[in-house]
Amino acid sequence: MQTATLFDLPDIQTLQEAPAAAAPAKPKPKRKKTRTVHASVPLTPWTTVPDELILDADWVVISSSGGKDSQAMLSYVVQRARALGMLDKVVVVHADLGRVEWAGTRELAELQARLAGVRRFEVVQAKGADLLDRVEIRYGKLKAKAEQEALERGEDPTTVKVPPAWPSSSARWCTPDAKRGPIRTLYTRLVAELGDLGRPVRILECIGQRAAESTQRAKLAEVEINRGASNGKRTVTTWRPIHAWSDRKVWREIARSRLPYHPAYDWGNRRLSCVFCVLGCNSDLVNGARRVPELAAAYARTEVVVGADFKKGLSMREIIRRAQALEETEGPAARPPAGTAMAVHIGQAAATKYRVRQVALYGLAA
Repeated sequence: MQTATLFDLPDIQTLQEAPAAAAPAKPKPKRKKTRTVHASVPLTPWTTVPDELILDADWVVISSSGGKDSQAMLSYVVQRARALGMLDKVVVVHADLGRVEWAGTRELAELQARLAGVRRFEVVQAKGADLLDRVEIRYGKLKAKAEQEALERGEDPTTVKVPPAWPSSSARWCTPDAKRGPIRTLYTRLVAELGDLGRPVRILECIGQRAAESTQRAKLAEVEINRGASNGKRTVTTWRPIHAWSDRKVWREIARSRLPYHPAYDWGNRRLSCVFCVLGCNSDLVNGARRVPELAAAYARTEVVVGADFKKGLSMREIIRRAQALEETEGPAARPPAGTAMAVHIGQAAATKYRVRQVALYGLAA
C-alpha cells in the first residue's frame, strides 16, 4: 500500500482555489405583509365615558352570541342608549356559526334584542365552509406547506409533522373567520347607508368580554380603537361595557332585564356559542356530547381526518366516552327547572321572581 508524500499532496494555493462544495439552498424568507392604517384613524379614543361614546357614535353595534354576557351587555347598553334618546342608532348583530352552534341560539339572540326594544337585528355568516370543514381545509394546507418545506431541506416529506389544524387558545383563527370578518361586512353596509358625511363614520362596537373569563381578557382595555377594522371611511371604537363585571353582576342584570337566557346554562354550561368550544371547560364539552351526540360524532370523524385531537390532551373520542358513561350510570338527564343557573348565582328567590315576571310580561313558559 502506497502512502502519500508531500509531493503527492496538493499545495495550499490549489486548496484555496478549489471550489467549495455547494451548500443546499435555503428557502428565501417570506416577506411579512404590513397593513397600513389610514391617517384618519386615531391611536386612542378621545373619551372613555360611556354616555359620551354613545352620543358621539353614528352607529352603536352590539355583538350578541346569545350567551349570558352578551345579553347582560345588551340590556345595559340599551338602557343607557334609551335614556340618552339614542336607541335608533343601536344595531344588534349575531354571527351565525351554523351546525356547531347550540340549537336556537340565533332565534334567542333575536328575541332578546326585540324584547329589549332594539328595532334592528342583523345576522351575518361566514361564506362557504363551516368550522369542521375549515379544520380539514386548514389541515390540507398545513400538510402541503410542511411537505414542501421538507423537500426544500432535502428531507423525506412523508415523515413531516403537520401543525395542529384545530383552533386553540393560542391560535383562535376561528373567531376572525367566523365572527370578526362577517361582522365587518356589516360595518361596510352601515357606512354605505349613511352616505358621505364629510368624515369617517363613527362605529361603536360593543363586545361582552369580561376580565374574569381569562388572563388574556383581563389584559384588554375597556375602550380602545379597533385599528384593524377602521379605515378611511370608518373609525371603529371597541367598548367592553361589562369588562369589570363579576358572574353575580351579570346574572343580576339578566334578572333585572327579565330577558330569557339559553337553557344550556340550566343544564350546567358555563359558556355558550359553539357547542364544543376549545376554550370550554371539560364539563361543558361532556354536557355538549350528551345533548348533541351527532355533532360530537362529526368532531370525532374530523379528528381522524386531521390526525389530531380536538383539544390538546383531550380527544372528542374521550369526551364521548365520558358522556356515555354518565348516561349509563345516571340515565338520560331530565331538563333542570328553568332558573337553575340563575339561582346558583343570585339565589332561588330572585330566580323565581325572574321567571314569574317573564311569564307575566312575555308569556314565556315557566
